[in-house]
Amino acid sequence: MSMVLFASVVRVRDGLPLSASTDYEQDRGVQESKKYLKTLSKKLSQLPDRCTLKTGQYNINFTSSLGVGYMMVCMESYPSVLAFSFLDELQREFIVSYDTKRISSAVRPYSFIDFDNFIQKTKHRYNSPRSLSTKINLADMQTEIKLRPPYQLSTSDLGTVNGFAHQSTSKYKGIAPNQMLEPVTLAGIVSCMLSLLCGSLNLIRGVHAIESILQCYLFAFCTSWRNMKSCLSFGLICLCSMYLYELRNMWQLLFHVTVGAFTTLQIRLRQPQGKTPDYNV
Repeated sequence: MSMVLFASVVRVRDGLPLSASTDYEQDRGVQESKKYLKTLSKKLSQLPDRCTLKTGQYNINFTSSLGVGYMMVCMESYPSVLAFSFLDELQREFIVSYDTKRISSAVRPYSFIDFDNFIQKTKHRYNSPRSLSTKINLADMQTEIKLRPPYQLSTSDLGTVNGFAHQSTSKYKGIAPNQMLEPVTLAGIVSCMLSLLCGSLNLIRGVHAIESILQCYLFAFCTSWRNMKSCLSFGLICLCSMYLYELRNMWQLLFHVTVGAFTTLQIRLRQPQGKTPDYNV
């Protein structure tokens, strides 16, 4: 029988469990899947915001948004559209019920265990197809799944699981695919324009302007190792300024270094945003 077996809510940045369904499932396969789920919960910040991991006859599905991850274990035959609709309901209820600051400041595991009441009620509904079909509309979810299907993970994406080492892939280091940056601020626009100005001045004077152009690119687009690249580009700006010390006055050097530092700061402040799935909103 297709059904939802277990669900949990975790904090993305460190994998701290915030709430979970209080189940006493003794099946060995389910217990093994929960171990994979625990490992995944500590890697959510490195993974796309919607994924599926197949573990034998069970699937682990999860979504993450606004710093919180919503995870579940279900039978392999359970439809993906229902699985992610289930997670979407958990997400909408959780962000309405609990303040973001309270979530960020939580220290103890399962600080929101009272949310289990909603998890259990929702799980019961999704395990009863007859009562479910008349209460939710899956058309939007089906469209969303077709347009942006969940990424299919493998155990090699998890690193070390249950004492066995897997070859770790680097495709998620840095930024997850399809992730958008936060909206541009006025300070960010100003920093980008000043960087372009510095690049133009360097180009006119016969000095390479690749550092300033790279900073503008890093500010505008989501790339892997983004923060490291921004620091590297700022370091190159400082080195070039030292090299040109005798060709420019102190104010010119100070202007270029200050603009580089300001743009680097804006790049670090403009982080990837948690995409809020709009399955049925």
